[in-house]
Amino acid sequence: MIEFESLKRRFFPLLLLFCFVFGFSQKYSREEKAVLIQAKKLDSLMQKNDDQIINLFCTDVSFGHSNGWIQNLNDFKKDFSSKKVSYTTIGQLEISEIKQIKNTISLRRTIKVEGLYKNQNFEMKLAVLEIWIKKKSIWKLWSRQSVEIKA
Repeated sequence: MIEFESLKRRFFPLLLLFCFVFGFSQKYSREEKAVLIQAKKLDSLMQKNDDQIINLFCTDVSFGHSNGWIQNLNDFKKDFSSKKVSYTTIGQLEISEIKQIKNTISLRRTIKVEGLYKNQNFEMKLAVLEIWIKKKSIWKLWSRQSVEIKA
């Protein structure tokens, strides 16, 4: 009986972990997973200040920033290359919603960003809504709106 209890204590947490991991991995469709990968790539390229980030955007992309700035692709390229804002950390905290209609996916997520703006340190938590459109089998960012979450 003692052996069974010991085995149960070891096996049960592994079973729960397996169910959690397997259940989580089944949560999103193939298309949604592809967009989540693109969003992770977006965060990574933004943090590295990598010019390849442009390849993730539609030509008519629109950005609405938490400070009220609105940018199109040309505005983004100019500000990104000038390093007006540089990010030291971009971390996704939560995915609150992901919805797909045909070749469009909306993704709501919460991120934490840290960086420099005009040589001033900043840190904030943002709620982000991104609209991704599938063009020639590749998911591209079409629109992104962020709002600061104040604690």
